[in-house]
Amino acid sequence: MIFETKVAILVREDLAMWQKLNVTAFLASGIAGEAPEAMGESYEDAAGRRHAALLGQPVMVLEAGREVLQRALGQAVQRNLVRAAYVEAMFATGHDAANREAFRAEPAEMPNLVGIALFGPKKDVDKAAKGARMHP
Repeated sequence: MIFETKVAILVREDLAMWQKLNVTAFLASGIAGEAPEAMGESYEDAAGRRHAALLGQPVMVLEAGREVLQRALGQAVQRNLVRAAYVEAMFATGHDAANREAFRAEPAEMPNLVGIALFGPKKDVDKAAKGARMHP
């Protein structure tokens, strides 16, 4: 199936594996919450039990250095893509309100990003994510 939109999650390459997984999970939930059109339908198992819906298209998980993350953020803002961001200071917080405070304290044009998720037209997401590579 060909999709006109794309979901890409870029994580900073120098993170520990647990951090990469944590950031990826949070960023995917951000896209799901902000872009309901990206969601698929609920699942039902063979016993008829309902399970939560997932994003309705493949999610590309990429890795990149700080510079690529910063460029991706700038491109995402310029192209008005749905985006979710995670900054390094959020690793030291313990709850959602503290995460928002840590994020707001970052310089708007140069936050210390450890990850960013993008959703929008495939061409625009690809341009924003340029320089990132598939996560091994």
